[in-house]
Amino acid sequence: MPAMTPEELHRFLEEHFPQAAHLDLRIEHLDDTTIRVRLPTGERHLRPGGTISGPTLMGLTDCAFYLLLLGRLGPVALAVTTNLNINFMRKPDPADLIGEARLLKLGKTLAVGDFTIWSEGKDEPVAHATLTYSIPPAGR
Repeated sequence: MPAMTPEELHRFLEEHFPQAAHLDLRIEHLDDTTIRVRLPTGERHLRPGGTISGPTLMGLTDCAFYLLLLGRLGPVALAVTTNLNINFMRKPDPADLIGEARLLKLGKTLAVGDFTIWSEGKDEPVAHATLTYSIPPAGR
C-alpha cells in the first residue's frame, strides 16, 4: 500500500516543489511499484517541427519517478536523481503524454526504475528511460 495518495503527492509538489507543480501532471494510477501519469501538452511543450520537446519528456520522466518514489516511501524531499538515461524512440505527436514508471529495485540508499512514454492514442512508445535515485539516510 502506498505511503502517500495521489492527492497527497499533488499537495506535496505544490507546497515543496512548485517548480514541478506547474507541469499539471495528473496521476492516473499509483501502487507500491508503479505509477501512471498524464501530461496535458500544449504550445509551450512544442519545439520547431511540431513535436513535443526532449526537455518536456525528460521533465515528465524525472518528476513521475520522483512521485512514484515518494508514493512508496513518504515525503522524502531530499531524494534526488543520480542517473537518468533516456532513449527517444519516435516523434511524439502533439497530444497528451502518458507515462508509466516501474520501481525495479528499492534499497536503503538507491532506487532503480524505468519509465516509458506514449503519445495518447498510440501503441508504440515515444521514449524509454532508466533512472536511479539516491535516498537520504533516515533523519536527514
